Amino acid sequence: MTTTPGGGFPAAAGRCMLAATGRRRQEPPVSVFPPIPLAEWADTKETVHRFLQVVGKLRLANAPRRNHWWHIPFHLTGRGLTTRPMGFDPVFAVDLDLVDHRLEVTVADGRRASFPLPGLSVAAFYRQLLDTLSALGLPAGVDLPVPFDLADRTPFAEDEHHASYDPAMVTRYWVVLGQVAQVLEEFAGRSYAKTSPVHHFWHTFDLAVTRFSDRRVEQPDTVDPVTREAYSHEVISAGFWFGDAQVPEPAFYCYTAPEPAGLAEEPLRPAGARWIDSRGAHLALLPYEDVRTADDPRGVVLDFLESAYAAGARRAGWDLGALRCPTAPEPR
Repeated sequence: MTTTPGGGFPAAAGRCMLAATGRRRQEPPVSVFPPIPLAEWADTKETVHRFLQVVGKLRLANAPRRNHWWHIPFHLTGRGLTTRPMGFDPVFAVDLDLVDHRLEVTVADGRRASFPLPGLSVAAFYRQLLDTLSALGLPAGVDLPVPFDLADRTPFAEDEHHASYDPAMVTRYWVVLGQVAQVLEEFAGRSYAKTSPVHHFWHTFDLAVTRFSDRRVEQPDTVDPVTREAYSHEVISAGFWFGDAQVPEPAFYCYTAPEPAGLAEEPLRPAGARWIDSRGAHLALLPYEDVRTADDPRGVVLDFLESAYAAGARRAGWDLGALRCPTAPEPR
């Protein structure tokens, strides 16, 4: 599982803004990297994060295990997020439609059920999901039904205070995820290294892609099993998250684990990128606002990711030439 500082808009697609007249108007439905300031949807983000943790823990209980926890993240769809098929006899999936704002459960035999998301507290969402699963004859329960690695660990069934849901901002979150995912897919395709899917972790609420070297990492006995599996080999991980208490703005990031000596001395591109301290290590950071206001946002992100990857790979002794796909730019 990726570790990040947080741990990593159709009519709804435009953020409603207050015009000078006091009337609400819509931004254009979809723009490249639309603004998504954390302050404008922080309460909604906390609620949706917990919705995803509930569904993610359902996936954890019903999906075949994969190395590095690759079996548990969400993947993107054309309208939101999906667990992908899981379970057996019957196979089923849970999707979150973040355009019409509904959760939908589909079963391989053609049955389906759904319910709306706006207006639900975490507790109400949890009850509604379990009731929906039970009515379809599906496994209706999760192990440890409390948030994972969040400051507020109120059990899902008791959490009535996280109940904010701004549909416009939730759809914008999905739009941003989709656009960022396309850039991360392009970055992922530039390397022959073992590479994870581009996926959305419900743990840290980030979108990530990770490259692995073939070198095993010996973990001390004190390391928890989540970290032990996630970092069994050397990795350079890149991604995007929406901001948190430590870094209160959306940003692109990259880190190398284990961190090689001198990593933070390496230069980063573009000029707005910087190294920050994060949980005792260094993280390359590029604010989203710097990207979305650039003339070539996609090119700026790719340049940042390449510079941070090359920094980590050089310091860790990876063979950059052997791992580079012929269509990828030369490392610099």
